[in-house]
Amino acid sequence: MLVLGIETSCDETGAALYDSGRGLLGHALYSQVALHADYGGVVPELASRDHIRRTLPLTQGLLEQSGCGTRDLGAVAYTEGPGLAGALLVGAAIAHGLAYALKVPALGVNHLEAHLLSPLLSEPAPRFPFIALLVSGGHTQLVRVAGVGQYELLGETVDDAAGEAFDKSAKLLGLGYPGGPALAQLAERGRAGKFHLPRPMRASDDLNFSFSGLKTAVLTAVRGRTLDEQARADLAAEIEAAIVEVLTGKALAALEDTGLRQLVVAGGVGANRSLRAGISRAAGGLGCSVFYPELEFCTDNGAMIAFAAAMRLEHSSLITHHSSLAFTVRPRWDLETLAPQSA
Repeated sequence: MLVLGIETSCDETGAALYDSGRGLLGHALYSQVALHADYGGVVPELASRDHIRRTLPLTQGLLEQSGCGTRDLGAVAYTEGPGLAGALLVGAAIAHGLAYALKVPALGVNHLEAHLLSPLLSEPAPRFPFIALLVSGGHTQLVRVAGVGQYELLGETVDDAAGEAFDKSAKLLGLGYPGGPALAQLAERGRAGKFHLPRPMRASDDLNFSFSGLKTAVLTAVRGRTLDEQARADLAAEIEAAIVEVLTGKALAALEDTGLRQLVVAGGVGANRSLRAGISRAAGGLGCSVFYPELEFCTDNGAMIAFAAAMRLEHSSLITHHSSLAFTVRPRWDLETLAPQSA
């Protein structure tokens, strides 16, 4: 079955075609970074309007490049949540309208689930069960993944997520949007250890995270001081090192607690090179394997939406089209509430 995936949860417009027999046929992504840069962050109204402008042309171009037509589609998937309500509604409306016209299923996908499953698009791919460290935007979670729709939350952030710590710290250092990649780039010129920042909850007896204290420590470090370029780079390196150490320690603790030997690292922060190097080195020392999605599939994208929908279709009886244009979105949608969908 050929599935079209549409992603509009925040500031990336994505479309992709995934065939259950042939794999990923193509994907396209448009980033709104330039649109939001002057504001220092995502402006929801501007994001929604840009999705309206971009989604249909992006989808049409993808179909033409892949040599496919709308009549070839067996299902249309879209990000139902979590995300910005207005942005989600754009993708949902387009997906349902197209699916209704073609008389095929319209499937709402949880984009956190899509992130967790995205490493299965690559080779080698992990096999169920595995531990997933999900680090994207406002989410930092450790999940035991037994199969599609079979998720056990082991730990999560109790306040700021790792991505928020990166972005807020970047703003305190005077870096532009998006803050996380900018901070990581600055950190490459610095040396961790010149500043001393906390590793919040690193030694706690659970698998939860907390990064608000780290942000406060960064604020204290820069308040009332003028940092030269090298000092800013050193502080950036220490921030990155603190986040990587906490994420790595908790991920390895999850592997040890569950006895599993496979770890998946997914989400936008999963593209961070220091994080990948640190986790791979530490997990390798335990004889565990680590799997990452391709860098192009770390941020929100249509490929992971189309793939997650195809996996859902394969594991459920949802094969009939919707008879109504009624739909909804879920700006807040907890991963652990998911279960295999049925007709």
